[in-house]
Amino acid sequence: MYFSTAPADKPVRNLPLHKSLLCLACAILLVVNGVFLLRNLDDLRSANALQTRTAQVSDELQYLNLLVTDAESSLRGYFLSNSEVYLGPLRAAPQQFDNQLRTLGTLLADNPSQTKNLAQLRTLIEKKLGLMHQQLEVFRQGGLSDIVAIAASPDDRAQMDEIRLQVVIMTREQNELLAARTAAFYQQYRHAALFGLSINAAAIAVLLLFYNLVKRAFGARLRAERALQQSNDDLECIVAERTAQLSVLSRHLIRVQEEEKSRLARELHDEMGANLTAIGMDMTTVSEQLRSSHPELAAKLGRARRTLVDTVQLKRRIIENLRPSLLDNMGLSAALQSYCADYARVTALDVDPLIAAEADGAGPMQAIALFRITQEALNNIAKYARARTVIVNLTREPDGWGLEITDDGIGIAPDAMKTSKSHGLLGMRERALLLGGTLVVEPGVNGVGTCVRATLPLTAPGGNEEMGQNLAVPAGLLKETQSVSASGLPAPPPNEKADSHESAFPGTQSVTQS
Repeated sequence: MYFSTAPADKPVRNLPLHKSLLCLACAILLVVNGVFLLRNLDDLRSANALQTRTAQVSDELQYLNLLVTDAESSLRGYFLSNSEVYLGPLRAAPQQFDNQLRTLGTLLADNPSQTKNLAQLRTLIEKKLGLMHQQLEVFRQGGLSDIVAIAASPDDRAQMDEIRLQVVIMTREQNELLAARTAAFYQQYRHAALFGLSINAAAIAVLLLFYNLVKRAFGARLRAERALQQSNDDLECIVAERTAQLSVLSRHLIRVQEEEKSRLARELHDEMGANLTAIGMDMTTVSEQLRSSHPELAAKLGRARRTLVDTVQLKRRIIENLRPSLLDNMGLSAALQSYCADYARVTALDVDPLIAAEADGAGPMQAIALFRITQEALNNIAKYARARTVIVNLTREPDGWGLEITDDGIGIAPDAMKTSKSHGLLGMRERALLLGGTLVVEPGVNGVGTCVRATLPLTAPGGNEEMGQNLAVPAGLLKETQSVSASGLPAPPPNEKADSHESAFPGTQSVTQS
């Protein structure tokens, strides 16, 4: 529910234009500042990438120079020792040179000047490698004296110096490129920082203006909220009072309903039972007198007696629907055991009632509530669960009674208790709540089936004595059928069965799918 101090017929105004413009200006400033921050971040990333690449280029060049030196040293070691072991670096040098030059080509692909320098370095290295192979052939054919003559020539030393000089030139050019781009980045970053400071100053000014406007509006809103809070407090008091009244009324209606059902059951038993018994006795007498003289009339009276027996059974089922006689005469344990046995016989389900020995000590309101909740739960299982096994477990808890009904069926939707059509579940929950208890419907063990768990306190709100005074059904109701049969009516056929869930399960009402 929403409350407002504005008249109902007055349209609600939007945010004033000047406030909207200030918000828009502040948002634009922040967006611009964010864009520049992203650009600075990209520039910083580029600078870091260039620095990393420069370091890699320097390392690769130094390693390439080292490979040339190792190849030359291995060749000289072979000249001095005449051992093939020393020729390993020279033999591996072509592949290593090619790999290093390919890596440098990838790193310097975006720099035309360095690409040109790399081509010159490749030429020098190939020339040096060819010269070392020539020296090796000369040594194998002529000996060490020819090699000494070749080594004394200035061309050999000049080639190595050219390689070193080319490496130095490429390293210096890469460092100069890094320094130039770093200086440009810092200059650009300085301009961006100054621009960001100005944007922040403008944003602060806009925020101060907006703060002044918000401060004014906050005072008016605070006064309105205080008035609304007072109204809400008054309404909450009224709602709490009405809720308490409805709770008392609901308990009273449940009590009156059970008392009315008990009264109707008693009247049906006393009045209708006596009348049906008298009718049965008269029909038996007349039938005996007509059996010899008018056998066809005696046969019709026999059919009428069988109809009378069916009427007696119907009356008994109606009485049981109104008020289970076992609950008042033999206690909650016997009533639940008998009901579960009838339920298992009619539905062909495997029902396992685990009823605590202390169940008969439950008060009248707790007993009828536990019985009705069991009826509703078992009726739902018979209609919708597609289960094979049902367990009814009633235990005596330290602070009350615990009822748990589980099945191995198809389960229940998580939001079943929230739907407006789940009258059966809602009725079970309201019965538990009105007695100060709880009712939870959840998936069964390992997510199989459904579990209905109800807890009720030991004593109901308002006590149990008032309801218990008028709910007893005469004990003779359990023997009514036998009494009628003894008075002359034939007993019902042994294979006669109930024709519906309502006739087989006393007190069960039709409920919507939970």
